[in-house]
Amino acid sequence: MPEVITTSQQAIQLEDRYGAHNYHPIPVVIARGEGVFVWDVEGNRYYDFLSSYSAVNQGHCHPRIVDSLIEQSQKLSLTSRAFYNDVLGAYEQYITEYFGFDKVLPMNTGAEAVETAIKICRKWGYEIKGIPDERAKIIVCHHNFHGRTTTIISFSNDPMAHDHFGPYTPGFINIPYDDLESLENALSDENVAGFLVEPVQGEAGVITASEDYIRNAYDLCRKNNVLFIADEIQTGLARTGSLLAMCGNCTCRGHCERQDSYRKPDILILGKALSGGIYPVSAVLSDNAVMDVMKPGVHGSTYGGNPLGSKVAITALEVIRDEKLAQNARYLGKLFRQRMEDLKNKTSLIREVRGKGLLNAIEINDSPESDTAWNLCLRLKENGLLAKPTHGNIIRFAPPLVMTEEQLHECCDIIESAITRFETART
Repeated sequence: MPEVITTSQQAIQLEDRYGAHNYHPIPVVIARGEGVFVWDVEGNRYYDFLSSYSAVNQGHCHPRIVDSLIEQSQKLSLTSRAFYNDVLGAYEQYITEYFGFDKVLPMNTGAEAVETAIKICRKWGYEIKGIPDERAKIIVCHHNFHGRTTTIISFSNDPMAHDHFGPYTPGFINIPYDDLESLENALSDENVAGFLVEPVQGEAGVITASEDYIRNAYDLCRKNNVLFIADEIQTGLARTGSLLAMCGNCTCRGHCERQDSYRKPDILILGKALSGGIYPVSAVLSDNAVMDVMKPGVHGSTYGGNPLGSKVAITALEVIRDEKLAQNARYLGKLFRQRMEDLKNKTSLIREVRGKGLLNAIEINDSPESDTAWNLCLRLKENGLLAKPTHGNIIRFAPPLVMTEEQLHECCDIIESAITRFETART
């Protein structure tokens, strides 16, 4: 029988002994979550400022999503795609109409969805564009993060993800992010089938592109008959203040506020918050002209499109719409960045504040090899707020989108107090 966990130290020791050491967690053992809060084994409460890498945009254990999971799990959880089920078709109709696409290919995890998009793009390149067999290329960006499968890490320039996992999958052109000239040069290769990009580079440290980069990159791809593939696994579903980061400041498929700024990607990749943090769900959406290259037998997943995940995803999308989470993220994001800019003017520890919506980061004024950001996150934990460094000297802040303005200001007070005291202790 597994041990009954009664203390945080016990849980940490068990993971250290029996689990592969492929993560370096902040030393907190979470036992319960609700909305923007989580509690550890000892009952201490924290604000969650990571949201499981934006998988719980709707907040921890959202009651509507939990109820959908319970209700469906008591009826039918899995059939495989060998048979039809009575939920998948309704989900496929709902999500395609929600985002304005003809078809969806349902998967489970973000990395699976990226791999699926790569396969669709290559097949389209050979069968529709007419690229000679085995020569198709896909353009990607420096400092990308699309997952950690063998194909994906083949085009990563992060040594931790990439090194000592070869031989690597060929067929990718790596260019600088937010560099239209480099993209245009790469697109001159007639064997390019697609351009895979994150509208905001989350794992790289919340790197935001120039305002017109995505729009112009899309137009360049269209001009060169190349598929524009948007990885919105982390940035999508209201996180950046719009339904998709591709939408600019729009909240629904480019059909309001800034319709002229929206470019519908040829392939859209979704995951994380598509599940509301309840059950793994991801999706690849496209129109018939692209998706029709996928025929029976060329791709699949035992769990992809299962009725449990399908029902959960429908409710997760309904919550985003009904609770106006995109609008809340946009409003609170502006407040958060202003508070952090004000803090930056009071301390030498913050080099830069950046972000969009409620996907934000502060870059610590120290080298990526330093432990300053890590130690700051430990100080934040002591003060009741959980965040995690990325790339050494960057702290990403991404709370659940159900946060209130009062809660946001309380969290900003915690961050300011922790950083001020940390700086004072160092001097």
